[in-house]
Amino acid sequence: MHTPLISVIIPCYNHSHYLPEAVESVLGQQHPAVEVIVVDDGSTDRTQEVAARYPQVRYVYQANQGLSAARNTGIRHSSGEYLVFLDADDWLYPGALGTNLRHLQQYPQAAFVSGAYDAIHVKENVVKEYIKEVKSDHYCRLLKEGNYIGMIAAVLFQRWVFDDLLYNENLRSCEDYDLYLRIARKYPVIHHTEKIAAYRIHSSNMSSNVIFMLATVLHVLRQQRMDIRTEVEKQAWKNGQTYLKDLYMSFYYYHLLEKRSPLNKEVFFNFLKYKPSLYIKYFMAMGRPAIRSKISAHTPGYLKRLLKKKIKKDKPVPPLNKIILGDFDRTTPFSMYFGYDRGGPIDRFYIENFLEKEATHIKGRILEIGDNTYSKRYGADRITQSDILHVDNSNEQATFVGDISNAPHLPNNTFDCIILTQTLHLVYNFKEALSTCYRILKPGGTLLLTVPGITPISHDEWEDTWYWSFTDKALLRVMKELFPRSETEINTYGNVLSATAFLYGMGVNEVPREKLNYHDPHYQVIVTVRSIKKV
Repeated sequence: MHTPLISVIIPCYNHSHYLPEAVESVLGQQHPAVEVIVVDDGSTDRTQEVAARYPQVRYVYQANQGLSAARNTGIRHSSGEYLVFLDADDWLYPGALGTNLRHLQQYPQAAFVSGAYDAIHVKENVVKEYIKEVKSDHYCRLLKEGNYIGMIAAVLFQRWVFDDLLYNENLRSCEDYDLYLRIARKYPVIHHTEKIAAYRIHSSNMSSNVIFMLATVLHVLRQQRMDIRTEVEKQAWKNGQTYLKDLYMSFYYYHLLEKRSPLNKEVFFNFLKYKPSLYIKYFMAMGRPAIRSKISAHTPGYLKRLLKKKIKKDKPVPPLNKIILGDFDRTTPFSMYFGYDRGGPIDRFYIENFLEKEATHIKGRILEIGDNTYSKRYGADRITQSDILHVDNSNEQATFVGDISNAPHLPNNTFDCIILTQTLHLVYNFKEALSTCYRILKPGGTLLLTVPGITPISHDEWEDTWYWSFTDKALLRVMKELFPRSETEINTYGNVLSATAFLYGMGVNEVPREKLNYHDPHYQVIVTVRSIKKV
Protein backbone atom coordinates (compact mmCIF):
# COMPACT_ATOMS: atom_id res chain seq x y z
CA MET A 1 0.00 0.00 0.00
CA HIS A 2 1.13 3.53 -0.74
CA THR A 3 2.29 5.43 2.37
CA PRO A 4 1.94 9.18 1.80
CA LEU A 5 4.78 11.47 2.83
CA ILE A 6 3.86 14.19 5.35
CA SER A 7 6.09 17.27 5.46
CA VAL A 8 6.23 19.07 8.81
CA ILE A 9 7.55 22.63 8.41
CA ILE A 10 8.91 24.28 11.58
CA PRO A 11 9.66 28.00 11.21
CA CYS A 12 12.02 29.21 13.94
CA TYR A 13 13.06 32.69 14.96
CA ASN A 14 15.19 32.79 18.14
CA HIS A 15 13.32 29.89 19.73
CA SER A 16 16.19 27.41 19.81
CA HIS A 17 15.46 26.56 23.48
CA TYR A 18 12.00 25.28 22.46
CA LEU A 19 13.01 23.68 19.16
CA PRO A 20 14.07 20.21 20.49
CA GLU A 21 10.61 19.58 21.97
CA ALA A 22 8.95 20.50 18.67
CA VAL A 23 11.30 18.37 16.54
CA GLU A 24 11.14 15.34 18.84
CA SER A 25 7.34 15.51 18.91
CA VAL A 26 7.44 15.02 15.12
CA LEU A 27 10.11 12.33 15.09
CA GLY A 28 8.10 10.40 17.68
CA GLN A 29 5.03 10.13 15.42
CA GLN A 30 3.91 6.63 14.41
CA HIS A 31 3.34 7.60 10.78
CA PRO A 32 6.27 5.98 8.91
CA ALA A 33 6.86 8.65 6.24
CA VAL A 34 7.61 12.05 7.75
CA GLU A 35 9.83 14.85 6.47
CA VAL A 36 10.96 17.56 8.94
CA ILE A 37 12.06 20.95 7.64
CA VAL A 38 13.31 23.67 10.01
CA VAL A 39 13.22 27.12 8.41
CA ASP A 40 15.54 29.47 10.29
CA ASP A 41 14.09 32.95 9.79
CA GLY A 42 17.32 34.85 10.48
CA SER A 43 17.76 33.73 14.10
CA THR A 44 20.63 35.08 16.18
CA ASP A 45 20.54 32.25 18.72
CA ARG A 46 21.57 28.56 18.39
CA THR A 47 18.79 27.46 16.02
CA GLN A 48 21.19 26.03 13.40
CA GLU A 49 23.19 24.20 16.07
CA VAL A 50 20.07 22.65 17.59
CA ALA A 51 18.69 21.58 14.19
CA ALA A 52 22.03 19.95 13.35
CA ARG A 53 21.60 17.54 16.29
CA TYR A 54 18.92 15.73 14.31
CA PRO A 55 20.14 14.05 11.11
CA GLN A 56 16.51 13.54 10.01
CA VAL A 57 15.95 17.33 9.91
CA ARG A 58 16.49 19.41 6.79
CA TYR A 59 17.73 22.89 7.79
CA VAL A 60 16.93 25.91 5.60
CA TYR A 61 18.17 29.43 6.38
CA GLN A 62 16.71 32.73 5.18
CA ALA A 63 17.25 36.35 6.20
CA ASN A 64 14.54 37.48 8.60
CA GLN A 65 11.33 38.01 6.62
CA GLY A 66 8.61 36.98 9.06
CA LEU A 67 6.49 33.93 9.74
CA SER A 68 4.49 33.93 6.49
CA ALA A 69 7.62 34.06 4.35
CA ALA A 70 9.25 31.30 6.43
CA ARG A 71 6.25 29.03 5.90
CA ASN A 72 6.24 29.72 2.16
CA THR A 73 9.96 28.89 2.08
CA GLY A 74 9.19 25.62 3.83
CA ILE A 75 6.52 24.81 1.26
CA ARG A 76 9.00 25.32 -1.59
CA HIS A 77 11.54 23.00 0.06
CA SER A 78 9.04 20.26 0.96
CA SER A 79 8.14 17.11 -0.92
CA GLY A 80 5.15 15.69 1.01
CA GLU A 81 1.67 15.01 -0.29
CA TYR A 82 0.43 16.58 2.94
CA LEU A 83 1.81 19.53 4.91
CA VAL A 84 1.79 20.53 8.58
CA PHE A 85 3.07 23.83 10.00
CA LEU A 86 4.40 23.53 13.55
CA ASP A 87 5.69 26.63 15.35
CA ALA A 88 8.98 26.05 17.13
CA ASP A 89 7.55 26.70 20.61
CA ASP A 90 4.67 24.21 20.21
CA TRP A 91 4.52 20.44 19.87
CA LEU A 92 2.45 17.62 18.38
CA TYR A 93 0.75 14.98 20.48
CA PRO A 94 1.56 11.29 19.82
CA GLY A 95 -0.47 9.99 16.90
CA ALA A 96 -1.39 13.50 15.72
CA LEU A 97 -0.33 13.03 12.10
CA GLY A 98 -2.08 9.69 11.79
CA THR A 99 -5.28 11.07 13.31
CA ASN A 100 -5.51 13.99 10.91
CA LEU A 101 -4.51 11.85 7.94
CA ARG A 102 -7.26 9.34 8.73
CA HIS A 103 -9.88 12.10 8.76
CA LEU A 104 -8.61 13.73 5.58
CA GLN A 105 -8.43 10.46 3.64
CA GLN A 106 -12.12 9.95 4.37
CA TYR A 107 -12.81 13.27 2.58
CA PRO A 108 -10.12 13.47 -0.13
CA GLN A 109 -11.87 16.42 -1.80
CA ALA A 110 -11.25 18.56 1.32
CA ALA A 111 -8.37 21.05 1.20
CA PHE A 112 -7.50 20.60 4.87
CA VAL A 113 -8.62 19.02 8.10
CA SER A 114 -8.37 20.73 11.50
CA GLY A 115 -8.63 19.33 15.02
CA ALA A 116 -8.63 20.38 18.67
CA TYR A 117 -5.68 21.41 20.82
CA ASP A 118 -4.52 22.35 24.32
CA ALA A 119 -3.40 25.88 25.16
CA ILE A 120 -0.55 25.96 27.69
CA HIS A 121 -0.80 29.29 29.54
CA VAL A 122 2.77 29.71 30.71
CA LYS A 123 2.38 32.60 33.15
CA GLU A 124 -0.63 31.11 34.92
CA ASN A 125 0.70 27.53 34.74
CA VAL A 126 -2.66 26.27 33.47
CA VAL A 127 -3.67 24.01 30.58
CA LYS A 128 -6.95 24.79 28.77
CA GLU A 129 -8.65 22.58 26.20
CA TYR A 130 -9.88 24.13 22.95
CA ILE A 131 -12.43 21.74 21.50
CA LYS A 132 -15.00 23.17 19.10
CA GLU A 133 -17.53 21.23 17.08
CA VAL A 134 -17.97 22.54 13.54
CA LYS A 135 -19.68 20.13 11.15
CA SER A 136 -20.76 22.38 8.28
CA ASP A 137 -20.80 25.95 6.89
CA HIS A 138 -17.11 26.32 7.64
CA TYR A 139 -16.66 29.50 5.61
CA CYS A 140 -19.59 31.23 7.31
CA ARG A 141 -18.35 30.07 10.71
CA LEU A 142 -14.93 31.58 9.96
CA LEU A 143 -16.61 34.83 8.95
CA LYS A 144 -18.89 34.95 11.98
CA GLU A 145 -16.66 33.52 14.74
CA GLY A 146 -13.17 34.46 13.65
CA ASN A 147 -10.45 31.82 13.65
CA TYR A 148 -12.31 28.92 15.29
CA ILE A 149 -9.44 26.60 14.25
CA GLY A 150 -7.09 28.48 16.53
CA MET A 151 -3.82 26.61 16.18
CA ILE A 152 -1.99 26.03 12.89
CA ALA A 153 -0.34 22.77 14.00
CA ALA A 154 -3.80 21.22 14.43
CA VAL A 155 -4.26 21.46 10.63
CA LEU A 156 -3.19 18.97 7.93
CA PHE A 157 -3.18 20.47 4.42
CA GLN A 158 -3.36 18.83 1.02
CA ARG A 159 -0.28 19.81 -0.93
CA TRP A 160 -2.29 20.80 -4.00
CA VAL A 161 -3.74 23.74 -2.00
CA PHE A 162 -0.40 25.53 -2.21
CA ASP A 163 -0.26 25.26 -5.99
CA ASP A 164 -3.06 27.83 -5.85
CA LEU A 165 -2.69 29.74 -2.57
CA LEU A 166 0.23 30.73 -0.34
CA TYR A 167 0.63 32.72 2.86
CA ASN A 168 0.28 36.48 2.51
CA GLU A 169 3.78 37.74 3.33
CA ASN A 170 2.51 41.28 3.91
CA LEU A 171 0.72 40.14 7.08
CA ARG A 172 2.67 40.13 10.36
CA SER A 173 -0.12 38.38 12.26
CA CYS A 174 -3.41 36.56 11.57
CA GLU A 175 -1.81 35.00 8.49
CA ASP A 176 -3.38 31.66 9.41
CA TYR A 177 -6.88 33.13 9.60
CA ASP A 178 -6.36 34.82 6.23
CA LEU A 179 -5.29 31.53 4.65
CA TYR A 180 -8.18 29.57 6.17
CA LEU A 181 -10.68 32.09 4.80
CA ARG A 182 -9.22 32.07 1.30
CA ILE A 183 -9.09 28.26 1.20
CA ALA A 184 -12.57 27.74 2.70
CA ARG A 185 -14.01 30.23 0.18
CA LYS A 186 -12.83 28.03 -2.73
CA TYR A 187 -12.67 24.48 -1.37
CA PRO A 188 -14.43 22.22 1.14
CA VAL A 189 -12.71 21.79 4.51
CA ILE A 190 -13.43 19.56 7.52
CA HIS A 191 -13.01 19.77 11.29
CA HIS A 192 -13.00 17.22 14.14
CA THR A 193 -12.70 17.29 17.94
CA GLU A 194 -9.71 15.02 18.59
CA LYS A 195 -6.74 16.80 20.18
CA ILE A 196 -3.73 17.17 17.92
CA ALA A 197 -1.20 19.53 19.49
CA ALA A 198 -0.18 21.84 22.33
CA TYR A 199 -0.03 25.60 21.83
CA ARG A 200 2.28 27.46 24.21
CA ILE A 201 0.93 30.93 25.13
CA HIS A 202 3.51 33.27 26.66
CA SER A 203 4.57 36.90 26.63
CA SER A 204 6.46 36.60 23.35
CA ASN A 205 3.36 35.44 21.45
CA MET A 206 2.24 38.16 19.04
CA SER A 207 -1.28 37.68 20.39
CA SER A 208 -0.20 39.60 23.50
CA ASN A 209 -0.43 42.83 21.45
CA VAL A 210 -4.22 43.01 21.47
CA ILE A 211 -4.81 46.23 19.53
CA PHE A 212 -2.37 45.25 16.77
CA MET A 213 -4.03 41.83 16.53
CA LEU A 214 -7.51 43.36 16.39
CA ALA A 215 -6.56 45.81 13.65
CA THR A 216 -5.02 42.99 11.61
CA VAL A 217 -7.83 40.47 12.06
CA LEU A 218 -10.40 43.11 11.03
CA HIS A 219 -8.28 43.92 7.98
CA VAL A 220 -8.20 40.23 7.06
CA LEU A 221 -11.95 39.86 7.53
CA ARG A 222 -12.77 43.01 5.54
CA GLN A 223 -10.72 41.70 2.61
CA GLN A 224 -13.39 39.01 2.23
CA ARG A 225 -16.05 41.63 1.40
CA MET A 226 -15.61 41.24 -2.36
CA ASP A 227 -15.97 37.45 -2.12
CA ILE A 228 -19.30 37.48 -0.26
CA ARG A 229 -21.96 35.77 -2.39
CA THR A 230 -25.12 35.34 -0.31
CA GLU A 231 -27.12 37.31 2.24
CA VAL A 232 -26.27 34.67 4.85
CA GLU A 233 -22.55 35.21 4.21
CA LYS A 234 -23.02 38.97 4.30
CA GLN A 235 -24.72 38.82 7.69
CA ALA A 236 -22.04 36.45 9.00
CA TRP A 237 -19.38 38.90 7.78
CA LYS A 238 -21.06 41.80 9.60
CA ASN A 239 -21.58 39.77 12.78
CA GLY A 240 -17.93 38.71 12.66
CA GLN A 241 -16.69 42.29 12.89
CA THR A 242 -18.86 42.94 15.96
CA TYR A 243 -17.77 39.64 17.53
CA LEU A 244 -14.06 40.33 17.01
CA LYS A 245 -14.28 43.86 18.43
CA ASP A 246 -16.13 42.59 21.51
CA LEU A 247 -13.66 39.74 21.99
CA TYR A 248 -10.39 41.62 21.57
CA MET A 249 -11.50 44.78 23.38
CA SER A 250 -12.65 42.71 26.36
CA PHE A 251 -9.12 41.28 26.54
CA TYR A 252 -7.72 44.81 26.18
CA TYR A 253 -9.97 46.14 28.94
CA TYR A 254 -9.00 43.34 31.31
CA HIS A 255 -5.30 43.76 30.49
CA LEU A 256 -5.50 47.49 31.31
CA LEU A 257 -7.23 46.75 34.60
CA GLU A 258 -4.55 44.27 35.63
CA LYS A 259 -1.78 46.75 34.79
CA ARG A 260 -3.71 49.69 36.31
CA SER A 261 -2.86 51.60 33.12
CA PRO A 262 -3.50 55.35 33.24
CA LEU A 263 -6.23 57.13 31.29
CA ASN A 264 -4.01 58.48 28.50
CA LYS A 265 -4.61 59.47 24.87
CA GLU A 266 -3.59 56.09 23.48
CA VAL A 267 -6.10 54.26 25.67
CA PHE A 268 -8.81 56.80 24.81
CA PHE A 269 -8.32 56.53 21.04
CA ASN A 270 -8.14 52.72 21.11
CA PHE A 271 -11.48 52.52 22.89
CA LEU A 272 -12.95 55.29 20.73
CA LYS A 273 -12.02 53.43 17.55
CA TYR A 274 -13.22 49.97 18.49
CA LYS A 275 -15.48 50.02 21.59
CA PRO A 276 -16.37 53.48 22.99
CA SER A 277 -18.73 52.13 25.67
CA LEU A 278 -15.84 50.28 27.32
CA TYR A 279 -13.90 53.52 27.72
CA ILE A 280 -16.72 54.95 29.83
CA LYS A 281 -16.62 51.82 31.96
CA TYR A 282 -12.82 52.02 32.27
CA PHE A 283 -12.98 55.73 33.13
CA MET A 284 -15.44 55.00 35.94
CA ALA A 285 -13.32 52.10 37.21
CA MET A 286 -10.08 54.10 37.22
CA GLY A 287 -11.47 57.53 37.95
CA ARG A 288 -13.79 56.91 40.91
CA PRO A 289 -11.07 55.97 43.43
CA ALA A 290 -9.20 59.16 42.56
CA ILE A 291 -12.39 61.22 42.92
CA ARG A 292 -13.16 59.64 46.30
CA SER A 293 -9.59 60.29 47.41
CA LYS A 294 -9.84 63.99 46.52
CA ILE A 295 -13.17 64.35 48.31
CA SER A 296 -11.75 62.65 51.40
CA ALA A 297 -8.66 64.86 51.35
CA HIS A 298 -10.78 68.04 51.42
CA THR A 299 -13.30 66.88 54.03
CA PRO A 300 -12.57 68.27 57.54
CA GLY A 301 -11.70 65.68 60.18
CA TYR A 302 -14.53 66.65 62.57
CA LEU A 303 -17.07 66.15 59.74
CA LYS A 304 -15.68 62.69 58.93
CA ARG A 305 -15.98 61.69 62.61
CA LEU A 306 -19.51 63.05 62.82
CA LEU A 307 -20.59 61.11 59.74
CA LYS A 308 -18.95 57.96 61.07
CA LYS A 309 -20.89 58.19 64.35
CA LYS A 310 -24.15 58.45 62.46
CA ILE A 311 -23.54 55.13 60.71
CA LYS A 312 -24.95 52.38 62.90
CA LYS A 313 -22.75 49.32 63.24
CA ASP A 314 -25.61 46.87 63.73
CA LYS A 315 -28.50 47.69 61.48
CA PRO A 316 -31.90 46.18 62.36
CA VAL A 317 -33.43 43.63 59.99
CA PRO A 318 -35.92 45.51 57.78
CA PRO A 319 -39.60 44.51 57.94
CA LEU A 320 -41.05 42.14 55.35
CA ASN A 321 -41.24 43.70 51.87
CA LYS A 322 -39.37 46.80 53.12
CA ILE A 323 -35.83 45.87 52.05
CA ILE A 324 -34.10 48.66 50.13
CA LEU A 325 -31.70 47.03 47.66
CA GLY A 326 -30.00 50.26 46.61
CA ASP A 327 -26.89 49.64 44.50
CA PHE A 328 -27.41 45.87 44.74
CA ASP A 329 -30.71 46.16 42.83
CA ARG A 330 -29.17 44.79 39.63
CA THR A 331 -28.68 41.45 37.91
CA THR A 332 -25.13 42.13 36.73
CA PRO A 333 -22.04 42.66 38.90
CA PHE A 334 -20.21 45.95 39.39
CA SER A 335 -17.11 44.21 38.06
CA MET A 336 -16.66 41.01 36.04
CA TYR A 337 -13.00 40.84 37.05
CA PHE A 338 -13.19 39.88 40.75
CA GLY A 339 -12.83 43.54 41.78
CA TYR A 340 -9.37 44.02 40.24
CA ASP A 341 -10.73 47.21 38.69
CA ARG A 342 -12.09 48.43 42.03
CA GLY A 343 -9.08 48.10 44.30
CA GLY A 344 -8.36 44.37 44.37
CA PRO A 345 -10.22 41.07 45.00
CA ILE A 346 -11.74 40.32 48.39
CA ASP A 347 -10.64 36.68 48.27
CA ARG A 348 -6.97 37.79 48.03
CA PHE A 349 -7.37 39.60 51.34
CA TYR A 350 -8.35 36.29 52.98
CA ILE A 351 -5.65 34.27 51.18
CA GLU A 352 -2.89 36.61 52.31
CA ASN A 353 -4.25 36.76 55.87
CA PHE A 354 -4.07 32.96 55.98
CA LEU A 355 -0.49 32.83 54.67
CA GLU A 356 0.62 35.55 57.07
CA LYS A 357 -0.92 33.59 59.95
CA GLU A 358 0.86 30.39 58.85
CA ALA A 359 4.15 32.06 57.89
CA THR A 360 6.19 30.12 60.46
CA HIS A 361 5.55 26.95 58.43
CA ILE A 362 7.05 28.53 55.30
CA LYS A 363 10.61 27.43 55.91
CA GLY A 364 13.30 25.08 54.64
CA ARG A 365 12.82 23.86 51.11
CA ILE A 366 9.61 25.32 49.60
CA LEU A 367 7.63 24.34 46.50
CA GLU A 368 5.19 26.82 44.96
CA ILE A 369 3.21 26.54 41.73
CA GLY A 370 3.87 28.93 38.83
CA ASP A 371 6.09 31.37 40.71
CA ASN A 372 7.45 31.89 44.22
CA THR A 373 5.84 35.25 45.07
CA TYR A 374 4.22 34.08 48.30
CA SER A 375 7.26 32.02 49.33
CA LYS A 376 9.49 35.07 49.18
CA ARG A 377 6.91 37.37 50.79
CA TYR A 378 6.11 35.18 53.80
CA GLY A 379 9.15 32.90 54.08
CA ALA A 380 11.83 35.58 54.35
CA ASP A 381 15.13 34.25 55.73
CA ARG A 382 13.56 30.96 56.89
CA ILE A 383 13.82 29.54 53.36
CA THR A 384 16.86 27.47 52.42
CA GLN A 385 15.67 26.64 48.88
CA SER A 386 12.73 27.96 46.85
CA ASP A 387 11.46 25.65 44.08
CA ILE A 388 8.88 26.38 41.40
CA LEU A 389 6.77 23.80 39.60
CA HIS A 390 5.75 25.05 36.16
CA VAL A 391 3.69 23.38 33.46
CA ASP A 392 6.47 23.67 30.85
CA ASN A 393 10.10 24.74 30.51
CA SER A 394 9.38 28.30 29.37
CA ASN A 395 9.80 29.69 32.88
CA GLU A 396 13.54 29.99 33.37
CA GLN A 397 13.12 30.14 37.15
CA ALA A 398 11.20 26.84 37.28
CA THR A 399 13.13 24.04 38.92
CA PHE A 400 10.53 21.40 38.03
CA VAL A 401 8.37 21.11 34.93
CA GLY A 402 5.07 19.25 34.76
CA ASP A 403 1.44 18.91 35.79
CA ILE A 404 1.00 18.53 39.54
CA SER A 405 -1.80 15.99 39.04
CA ASN A 406 0.60 13.74 37.10
CA ALA A 407 4.16 14.39 38.25
CA PRO A 408 5.99 11.11 38.97
CA HIS A 409 9.31 12.89 38.43
CA LEU A 410 8.90 15.03 41.56
CA PRO A 411 11.04 13.45 44.30
CA ASN A 412 9.43 11.74 47.29
CA ASN A 413 9.69 13.18 50.83
CA THR A 414 11.56 16.30 49.70
CA PHE A 415 9.78 19.54 50.59
CA ASP A 416 9.33 21.18 53.97
CA CYS A 417 6.41 23.25 52.70
CA ILE A 418 4.13 23.36 49.64
CA ILE A 419 2.14 26.54 48.89
CA LEU A 420 -0.86 25.76 46.67
CA THR A 421 -3.17 28.79 46.42
CA GLN A 422 -6.25 29.10 44.19
CA THR A 423 -5.16 26.38 41.78
CA LEU A 424 -6.99 23.20 42.77
CA HIS A 425 -10.32 24.30 41.28
CA LEU A 426 -8.66 24.46 37.83
CA VAL A 427 -7.37 20.87 38.07
CA TYR A 428 -9.96 18.30 37.00
CA ASN A 429 -8.12 15.45 38.75
CA PHE A 430 -7.68 17.42 41.96
CA LYS A 431 -7.32 14.33 44.16
CA GLU A 432 -4.27 13.24 42.13
CA ALA A 433 -2.81 16.72 42.69
CA LEU A 434 -3.25 16.38 46.46
CA SER A 435 -1.79 12.86 46.37
CA THR A 436 1.29 14.30 44.69
CA CYS A 437 1.57 16.90 47.46
CA TYR A 438 1.42 14.21 50.15
CA ARG A 439 4.03 12.05 48.41
CA ILE A 440 6.59 14.81 47.90
CA LEU A 441 6.25 16.42 51.35
CA LYS A 442 8.84 15.47 53.93
CA PRO A 443 7.52 13.82 57.09
CA GLY A 444 6.71 16.84 59.23
CA GLY A 445 6.32 19.04 56.14
CA THR A 446 3.35 21.36 55.70
CA LEU A 447 0.83 21.86 52.91
CA LEU A 448 -0.70 25.36 52.82
CA LEU A 449 -3.73 25.21 50.56
CA THR A 450 -6.47 27.71 49.62
CA VAL A 451 -9.50 26.99 47.43
CA PRO A 452 -12.57 29.02 46.39
CA GLY A 453 -15.89 28.52 48.12
CA ILE A 454 -18.51 31.13 47.22
CA THR A 455 -17.07 32.68 44.10
CA PRO A 456 -17.85 34.11 40.68
CA ILE A 457 -16.62 32.02 37.76
CA SER A 458 -14.04 33.74 35.63
CA HIS A 459 -15.26 35.48 32.48
CA ASP A 460 -11.87 35.16 30.79
CA GLU A 461 -9.88 32.19 29.46
CA TRP A 462 -10.29 30.18 32.70
CA GLU A 463 -14.06 29.99 32.32
CA ASP A 464 -13.98 26.57 30.62
CA THR A 465 -11.55 25.01 33.12
CA TRP A 466 -13.14 26.30 36.31
CA TYR A 467 -14.18 22.85 37.49
CA TRP A 468 -14.70 23.01 41.25
CA SER A 469 -15.82 24.95 44.28
CA PHE A 470 -15.24 23.57 47.77
CA THR A 471 -16.62 23.60 51.31
CA ASP A 472 -14.78 22.87 54.54
CA LYS A 473 -16.73 19.60 54.92
CA ALA A 474 -15.67 18.40 51.47
CA LEU A 475 -12.01 19.20 52.13
CA LEU A 476 -12.16 17.53 55.53
CA ARG A 477 -13.18 14.24 53.91
CA VAL A 478 -10.67 14.59 51.08
CA MET A 479 -7.80 15.37 53.44
CA LYS A 480 -8.65 12.43 55.72
CA GLU A 481 -8.48 10.19 52.67
CA LEU A 482 -5.34 11.59 51.05
CA PHE A 483 -3.37 12.91 54.07
CA PRO A 484 -3.99 10.01 56.50
CA ARG A 485 -3.15 10.61 60.17
CA SER A 486 -1.77 14.06 59.34
CA GLU A 487 -2.29 17.06 61.59
CA THR A 488 -4.83 18.97 59.52
CA GLU A 489 -6.57 22.25 60.29
CA ILE A 490 -9.28 23.54 57.97
CA ASN A 491 -10.71 27.06 58.27
CA THR A 492 -13.06 29.27 56.33
CA TYR A 493 -13.10 33.00 55.72
CA GLY A 494 -16.08 35.19 54.89
CA ASN A 495 -19.56 36.27 55.86
CA VAL A 496 -22.76 37.18 54.04
CA LEU A 497 -21.56 40.72 53.33
CA SER A 498 -18.10 39.82 52.05
CA ALA A 499 -19.53 36.93 49.98
CA THR A 500 -22.12 39.23 48.43
CA ALA A 501 -19.53 41.95 47.84
CA PHE A 502 -17.20 39.42 46.19
CA LEU A 503 -19.98 38.13 43.92
CA TYR A 504 -20.84 41.69 42.89
CA GLY A 505 -17.17 42.42 42.17
CA MET A 506 -16.61 45.02 44.88
CA GLY A 507 -13.01 45.90 45.65
CA VAL A 508 -11.37 45.01 48.95
CA ASN A 509 -11.12 48.69 49.93
CA GLU A 510 -14.86 49.16 49.48
CA VAL A 511 -15.69 46.92 52.46
CA PRO A 512 -14.54 48.00 55.96
CA ARG A 513 -11.87 45.75 57.44
CA GLU A 514 -13.93 44.94 60.53
CA LYS A 515 -16.69 43.59 58.27
CA LEU A 516 -14.28 41.60 56.16
CA ASN A 517 -12.84 40.06 59.32
CA TYR A 518 -16.23 38.98 60.71
CA HIS A 519 -16.45 35.19 60.38
CA ASP A 520 -19.62 33.28 59.55
CA PRO A 521 -18.93 29.64 58.50
CA HIS A 522 -22.21 29.51 56.59
CA TYR A 523 -20.76 31.87 53.96
CA GLN A 524 -17.41 30.47 52.93
CA VAL A 525 -15.62 32.73 50.46
CA ILE A 526 -12.29 30.96 50.95
CA VAL A 527 -11.46 27.58 52.49
CA THR A 528 -7.93 27.08 53.79
CA VAL A 529 -6.00 23.98 54.79
CA ARG A 530 -2.86 23.60 56.86
CA SER A 531 -1.83 19.95 56.91
CA ILE A 532 1.36 18.65 58.49
CA LYS A 533 2.41 15.24 57.18
CA LYS A 534 2.83 12.64 59.87
CA VAL A 535 6.44 12.00 60.90
